[in-house]
Amino acid sequence: MFVPAPDATITNCRNCPLRRKPLFLPFSDSELSFMEQFKVGELVVAPGVTLLEEGQGSAHLFTVLSGLGIRSTMLENGRRQVINFLFPGDFIGLQAGLAGEMRHSVESTTTMVLCVFNRADLWDLFREEPERAYDLTWIAAVEEHFLGETIASLGQRDATERLAWALLRIHERLSAIGLAERGRVPMPWRQQDLADALGLSLVHTNKTIRRLRETGHALWEGGTLFVDRERLATLALADPDRPRRRPLI
Repeated sequence: MFVPAPDATITNCRNCPLRRKPLFLPFSDSELSFMEQFKVGELVVAPGVTLLEEGQGSAHLFTVLSGLGIRSTMLENGRRQVINFLFPGDFIGLQAGLAGEMRHSVESTTTMVLCVFNRADLWDLFREEPERAYDLTWIAAVEEHFLGETIASLGQRDATERLAWALLRIHERLSAIGLAERGRVPMPWRQQDLADALGLSLVHTNKTIRRLRETGHALWEGGTLFVDRERLATLALADPDRPRRRPLI
């Protein structure tokens, strides 16, 4: 369910905890002033709620202030394809804002707090803060890059390499936003979610994750994930790297 955050608890943009994370690019004074006007409130969303539905429009845009979620689409045969995973700082609803309707659904995995923006005010962002508006292009391009890397995983990596790549990228992103504690990051998604993202069966996913645990590459248990980054990157045919600094809307 959606619960509007009480006015007294709404995070002022100047005090946004995400702005202090080294992952995100800084705001200019004028950009910060605009964002204070652009933001109209916050929503608290329970786990397992569909925030935006494929084929539907939305009067609002959102930034994930805290919590984790999933982007997915339904195939014609009724099966689900997970497109990617949502992290704090991600911008939601851009498709509906520009194309009029969502081409995928967005669902909360954990309790989420969302910054809310009016879709109609999106054009004010382009007029008044063109450099910040250009960041939307960057955000869209990064999402396409992630999808491209996922396609490469599906086509060129075997099951073990795919799961190693996905766990590596998730661990990197959660670490970059300060959610790592003694090398462990929260991992609330289900094995089925990873299976749906990587084109694997649940049985194959379970066996492969168990094998990664036995070989010491990754340990996913109790809702947390620990990885040996160097070894996991080698197995995944990927470079271990901190995510690039990114804009925050």
